[in-house]
Amino acid sequence: MASNNFQPKPEHKFTFGLWTVGNRGRDPFGDATRATISPTRIVQRLSELGAYGVNLHDNDLIPIDASASERDRIVSEFKKALDDSGMKVPMATTNLFYDAVFKDGAFTSNDARVRLYALQKTMRSMDLGAELGAKIYVFWGGREGAEVDAAKDAREALKWNREALDFLCEYSIDQGYGYKFALEAKPNEPRGDIYLPTTGAMLGFIATLDHPDMVGVNPEVGHEQMSGLNFYHAVAQALEAGKLFHIDLNDQKGPRFDQDLRFGSESIKNLFFLVKLLEESGYEGPRHFDAHSYRSENEDGVWVFAAGCMRNYLIFKEKARQFNEDAEIQALLKEIHAAAPEDSELLGRYSRAKAEKIKTLQLDRTHLAAKPLPYERLDQLTIDLLLGVR
Repeated sequence: MASNNFQPKPEHKFTFGLWTVGNRGRDPFGDATRATISPTRIVQRLSELGAYGVNLHDNDLIPIDASASERDRIVSEFKKALDDSGMKVPMATTNLFYDAVFKDGAFTSNDARVRLYALQKTMRSMDLGAELGAKIYVFWGGREGAEVDAAKDAREALKWNREALDFLCEYSIDQGYGYKFALEAKPNEPRGDIYLPTTGAMLGFIATLDHPDMVGVNPEVGHEQMSGLNFYHAVAQALEAGKLFHIDLNDQKGPRFDQDLRFGSESIKNLFFLVKLLEESGYEGPRHFDAHSYRSENEDGVWVFAAGCMRNYLIFKEKARQFNEDAEIQALLKEIHAAAPEDSELLGRYSRAKAEKIKTLQLDRTHLAAKPLPYERLDQLTIDLLLGVR
């Protein structure tokens, strides 16, 4: 495979957050290892690498204590950089986790005035996102959780969270912003336990909202893997429900702390099936990389990291094409999935006639159990293909 097959282009819809390539290499045990990269430079360099757009929290762009005049100047400079480069802002979100005011949550804080401040901050951030052209709004409740269950009734917290999202849906409608809201799950970190810890939990919660049609999910690779779950399966569930509004791509070394590694650097087989799913499902949203360069890197390394995320996605996309065109793999899949037409017709939606017919079928469980399923061979062929020996 020639390397020029994997040049990112805007039509691939690859996006990065200002907070991702702008990450300075801090961790809980060490301070920054590289200098700040300005938002305008981030836009310029990502455009040169072939990215489609850039996403942001409110305070990634505008300091939390900025004056109105400072805010307007910063936004004006940023919009000029977007216009000069042709870059888009498909998604925006609010930082409701960093400042000390959110030490007990934002929408789920025990303090009603903190909950009011969270609504105020989010509405202002939604205004900013709309000004920059964003149509997707992500909610990551990083502080919406607990360390001490005695301190907060989880039922009340979920009610407060629901009230906030219903309020903000109405605000988007009232302002004519046309946002789609995407909820992002994570099991823990920074809170000991974060409410609605998985994509499946978020999907259940969405059904209780006043405007469930406006709200979907933003699953993240590392967040599901922190729970020991299969990210490909989580995304498949979201797609099947019609709720995959956005996606965060990165990588992770198993169920540890949140690592935000370069996409495709660790979970090769799982992420191959993820990319195959996204490309074959008709998903049209951004492919957003919520990942950070290693702490060892300077700014040059950051751009190598960003290029690597996009390149790895395109490699997996090419491998998916090869998988679909591999005669031996497809013959195996045909054998595994083979079914008599009359059997297939009996499956699916219930009818009384079908039920009566199924009850009379002669189904020999011993014979059915004896049918070989060559999954070992299929999986090895997949590995051969991914490792480039087919």
